[in-house]
Amino acid sequence: MSGRYLLAVLLRAWLVSALQTQTHGDSHVQLDEALVVGTAEGLTESFLGIPYAHAPVGDLRLRLPQLIDSYNGTINATAYGNQCFQQSATFSGDIPSEVVEGLETIIAVYTPNLDVPESEDCLNLNVVRPANVSQHEKLPVLFWIYGGGFTGGSNAMALYNGSKIVQRSIEIGEPVIWVAANYRLNAFGFLGGREVMEGGIGNLGLQDQRTALRWVQNFIPSFGGDPDRVTIWGESAGSISVFFQLTANYGNTEGLFRAGIMSSGSSVPTREVTDLDVQDTYDFVIQQVGCSNATDTLACLRTAPAESILAAVNNTPSPEGFQGLATPYMPRADGVFVTRRPQELVEEGILADVPFIIGDTQDEGTLFSLGSLNITTEQELGDYLKMFWFPGASSRDVQSILTLYPSDPAEGSPFGTGSANAFTPQYKRIAAIEGDMFFHAPRRQVLDRVSSKQVTYNFLSARMNVSGLGYAHGTDLINALGPGDMTDYFIRFVRHLDPNGGSAPHWPPYNTSARRTLQFNDGSTPLTVTADTERLAGTDALLDLSLRFPF
Repeated sequence: MSGRYLLAVLLRAWLVSALQTQTHGDSHVQLDEALVVGTAEGLTESFLGIPYAHAPVGDLRLRLPQLIDSYNGTINATAYGNQCFQQSATFSGDIPSEVVEGLETIIAVYTPNLDVPESEDCLNLNVVRPANVSQHEKLPVLFWIYGGGFTGGSNAMALYNGSKIVQRSIEIGEPVIWVAANYRLNAFGFLGGREVMEGGIGNLGLQDQRTALRWVQNFIPSFGGDPDRVTIWGESAGSISVFFQLTANYGNTEGLFRAGIMSSGSSVPTREVTDLDVQDTYDFVIQQVGCSNATDTLACLRTAPAESILAAVNNTPSPEGFQGLATPYMPRADGVFVTRRPQELVEEGILADVPFIIGDTQDEGTLFSLGSLNITTEQELGDYLKMFWFPGASSRDVQSILTLYPSDPAEGSPFGTGSANAFTPQYKRIAAIEGDMFFHAPRRQVLDRVSSKQVTYNFLSARMNVSGLGYAHGTDLINALGPGDMTDYFIRFVRHLDPNGGSAPHWPPYNTSARRTLQFNDGSTPLTVTADTERLAGTDALLDLSLRFPF
């Protein structure tokens, strides 16, 4: 028996013994000069809604976040803090009946907590830890960043409460602490425009996340966490956020984290925050709230009713709409946090030199292609791609993509379903292109650029098939947060920077020659090691075109 395995067995026995009498009640942590009151339940303790930055209201609206560096009094951390303002998610057009049931499964993953208020005063975080852990324990920390297209999501969503992850970490003798922070969304956190660039306030939501990571450095020891062993993990927009935390400060982590996990998202094919379409969104918002004639439109926006800004946001494109993921609220180069166009950052190798896990679901694009079901001909599809996804590209450029992604439904996504799920003549084709452009191609770019110099692990999730959508975006979260076998791999990675251990199949590191990938499957063979080569010519072409013509 190895020393590491024996230590894990002994630690598990100690934790179970220490926690088996814990049931329900209050938990307390001394945080600076404050007493934080949380909740104990079973093997875990939760401290919810702790403010980590000053409320970005009034003159602090559309400003860089201001870290709270001291506390006093009593902090009631027994209920979720406010959620940040959410953009309404509405699918355009009629959804096929075959999809409705499956879509409800996916929506349940991303639906905001209707019992928790939305507010600008939302910069709070949750800490979930094993019960009865002392502040001297120094457990590793898993820092969660939620998804939602940078327009929605919160740390109060049911699937993201972290208790199942922490409980599972105790059960396998690898205890961790969970931290999940809110960050500003849509126009409150990702407004673009010339005025935003000049004010140095681009990508405020990413700045919020960075501030929450600084809070962890200052205060997680009070909860028994080790600030030197922080892993950042996100899904969808949260995964893209992890990428931007890896590239921030020219790849210097500032000691804020030592590893990353990216589930469905990395770089995005965007331009600068001053891009014309993004400027149009800024101009639309200020017009809607009555600030168009102001001498200083940003100052005017800081005085406008928050509800008016949100109403304007709800009349701008969302990820569920016709444009798909080409929305105005995607992170863009701002010269401060995102110093270059995102995919150029990868090309230049600007990425923190830390181990990371990255992966996608098989059918990433199906969910986001439901908004474009009215595209039924190849001509319409070509015009759509040139207008929204590759502005400035020629018809010949676009035709090269259409050749690699033919209209035959058997070649489209959901993959491997033959002629089924062809709701329109172009739907499966669009879904294949969108999934590869926004997810698979950027992931492969990151892996191919940096895997030779740092440890990387690649995965593909083909588990939990959803009616009409296949192995859709978000389906891996049921396994990852469930908990499931993906949970165990991730927990071991947080603890040891290596996902392998116990009797689980070995997950080999990625390299560009073998392209070895751990695949999570339905059926009798739940885990296989495969080569990540599906549609490789297509993702290479999409990457090339998006580097030349980002949106």
